[in-house]
Amino acid sequence: MRLMMATLHSETAHEASRQEALRRLDLLDSSPSEALDRITRMAAQLFALPIAAVSLTDSDRQWFKSRVGVERDSIARMKAPCAMVTASADVLIIPDLHQDACFRDSPLADSGVRFYAGAPLTTHDGFCLGAMCVLGTAPRAFTPAETAALQDLAAMVMAQIELQHALGRVDPVSGLPNRMQFIDDFDDLDMHFSLGEPGLAALVSLAKPEQISNALRVMGSTYLDEMVGEAARMLRSVVGAERKVYHVGATQFIFLAPRGMEQAVFCALLERWLGERNRAVTSRFVTTASVGVAPFVVGQTVCHDVLRNGHSAAQDAVESLSRVCMYSAEHDAAYRRRFTLINEFGRALERTDQLRLVFQPKLLMASGACIGAEALLRWNHPTLGEVSPGEFIPVIEHTSMARATTAWVLEAAMRQLAEWRAAGIELQMAVNVSATNLLEPDFCARLAKALARHGLQPSSLSLEVTESAIMENPMVAEATLDALAHAGVHLAVDDFGTGYSSLSYLQRLPVTVVKIDQSFMRGIEHDDRKRTLVATMIGLSHDLGYRVVAEGVETPAAAAVLEGQGCDEAQGYLFARPLSPAAFSAWFEQRRQALRSGDGPLANLALTI
Repeated sequence: MRLMMATLHSETAHEASRQEALRRLDLLDSSPSEALDRITRMAAQLFALPIAAVSLTDSDRQWFKSRVGVERDSIARMKAPCAMVTASADVLIIPDLHQDACFRDSPLADSGVRFYAGAPLTTHDGFCLGAMCVLGTAPRAFTPAETAALQDLAAMVMAQIELQHALGRVDPVSGLPNRMQFIDDFDDLDMHFSLGEPGLAALVSLAKPEQISNALRVMGSTYLDEMVGEAARMLRSVVGAERKVYHVGATQFIFLAPRGMEQAVFCALLERWLGERNRAVTSRFVTTASVGVAPFVVGQTVCHDVLRNGHSAAQDAVESLSRVCMYSAEHDAAYRRRFTLINEFGRALERTDQLRLVFQPKLLMASGACIGAEALLRWNHPTLGEVSPGEFIPVIEHTSMARATTAWVLEAAMRQLAEWRAAGIELQMAVNVSATNLLEPDFCARLAKALARHGLQPSSLSLEVTESAIMENPMVAEATLDALAHAGVHLAVDDFGTGYSSLSYLQRLPVTVVKIDQSFMRGIEHDDRKRTLVATMIGLSHDLGYRVVAEGVETPAAAAVLEGQGCDEAQGYLFARPLSPAAFSAWFEQRRQALRSGDGPLANLALTI
């Protein structure tokens, strides 16, 4: 009994694996194939028989991928000769069905078929999918040469099937139809849907890009394959055999909602599936799955837009509590704008007519003298117009253009500083650098060469870096800052008070200046808490040996508060907006003349706005 049960279990497991192999090839209920039809016609002509078919054995039917002389596209599996070929994985010849004990009462015999010959369609890993069969209405013999020819035709059929599979219609890891197949099937939706009918597509993303990278680095590609295979099986069970799931990216799948399903219902189903997945799979600890839902209209929406919109919504869903998001045209427009800026800024770096520097003065609070200028990048695009630095700089800092951008700014700033010094304007130039620059192994060496090329002392340059930039990779950043300080370049911590604000790391850095963020300046004259915070920051910074610069000073009252608290330097619209080189030179001379006339440092601030 145990042996019988073990045998039955083994046969059941093999049949399940065989059907899985059949479904991976995505053949059942697929469109006709001219390549297979050509082989089927050849078989009928070669053996002079009226019926030939490529028959695939499903769980309960024989489905004809290609057929000649057969009106129906499937017959019941029960008592079908092709099912016996599938079970035995061997050639089956039945000279006369009426004389055969197994098939004399089969549907084929009742329909007038007397002769059957079938050769197995076997995959490279040993699973029999069905049969290449020929049938006749009269009994006949089949010679060994004919048997060999039928086997050759079956091999040709399998070669064609696997060739189509290899040419990119089915993903080898998940066994699901891939992106190319989705595009073809979506373009044929009007065969199953009505033109103008609305529909919904769900794009499932198993992980964020950085999570995929970490998983590959630690676990290897096998882990990723297992995660994809597990998700493919779950999605097939959720979607059901009547609808397809497509593998459209390394860890992305897409499928359509049932016709007529409302958005709210579909999203609720997807949220429930994500919840079940998160309870069932181990990868939930290291990955963040999300689903983007993209609406479409049959005959109007382009397939590539569905894929892109689904991906956009899935990205939005990462930040959503439910992890499921509908496509948002507004969010998509923002991302497209971001992508446009990245592309266009790359072109701007290669030209000479779009990027420029403006300069904002830095003044001593005690005397009102201008001792420095901060170089600020501006971008005037020929069609986008003036693009705000608050929009494009955060985007560029996270791309490969960050290094080239800083190099452009430093070169332009040092060139301008050298021109001013030649004209008798002695200043220290401040330039912002990003986290990417601090990680460049040759940053300090390149900067030293540029200073020498322009005939500038290292102390004439002050590099401003944010706390968050330092903390992205503290060890490397600190090493770079130490090298810059050793070379004589002045260093400042920018936007102090908005990042980590850790005095334990601040005291380790070779900086000489702390710049208090402009957010603390707004309304400081009316806000007791802000005044206390700023006074504390100034006092602590002075105790640690740093000079303090306040940025964003816009009112005389705010300047008076800062002067009373002992702030060393200030910059902001109260003194001057960012100026072109010529305007800065004029402003600087006006400021110098005002100080020479003996006016107090705060008395004539309005004159310099």
